[in-house]
Amino acid sequence: MPQFSRTDTDAPLTKSVVAIDASGQPQERQIACERPLTLYLNWQPIVTLMTLGARPEKLALGYLKNQGFISDIDKVESVIVDWDVNSAAVITSESTDGLKEKLSEKTVTSGCGQGSVFGSFMAGLDEIQLPVPAIRQSTIYGLLKNLGEYNETYKNAGAVHGCGVCRNAEILSFVEDIGRHNAVDTLAGELFLGRQNGDDLIFYTTGRLTSEMVIKVAKMGIPVLVSRSGITEMGLELAQKMGITLVSRAKGRHFLVYNGADTIDFDEVQA
Repeated sequence: MPQFSRTDTDAPLTKSVVAIDASGQPQERQIACERPLTLYLNWQPIVTLMTLGARPEKLALGYLKNQGFISDIDKVESVIVDWDVNSAAVITSESTDGLKEKLSEKTVTSGCGQGSVFGSFMAGLDEIQLPVPAIRQSTIYGLLKNLGEYNETYKNAGAVHGCGVCRNAEILSFVEDIGRHNAVDTLAGELFLGRQNGDDLIFYTTGRLTSEMVIKVAKMGIPVLVSRSGITEMGLELAQKMGITLVSRAKGRHFLVYNGADTIDFDEVQA
């Protein structure tokens, strides 16, 4: 684990409020918190994310890495999260030449609440070499069953997406956020911080598999992507190009494989 100045300041994820039910009676309920977090790189503002506030340090690192603004964890000197001013500042000795030009090339995405990616986001995709995975149908079923123990904020308050990094049917890390891209960036930051290789991992998300989601998982080096939701045409095309096994509509004992069916051992086929 790199040694640098860190804060690790999580924010409250839910808040108790009173709602009136259909019979006119008050009910105490939990709602998901939502707060802005402005990311700075060497004190230059990059973007403001609307987030739940879980693991903000890792969200900042993962976002900046996925966007191509940083690439060397050993050159990160500090990550400072301050909820009094809703900011996360990443200080690095890595060169940030050309940052202004990268920030000027912005694309509005299909992310929750309309996200943005910058000109450097697509860089290096042709250089990504993902391993050919080997996954059992029974492993997918086991994974989906184990995921039922997570989604704590969703169960209490709804209004959030969840993402998990898994090895076989074991969930190594799970995070929820207002937008699915915040959740995937947080897990990307966690792997980046721990210098973990994604070769033998599975990525799970409750959100739809858009081009941006597929690209982020590929940048994490993870060859298997499983979603409870559907996929888009561009998401499928990119998965085919980069060799990602794409499993969609996965819930209970049902799933659809849109790419990489030959990497799955259908060992629990039912009549």
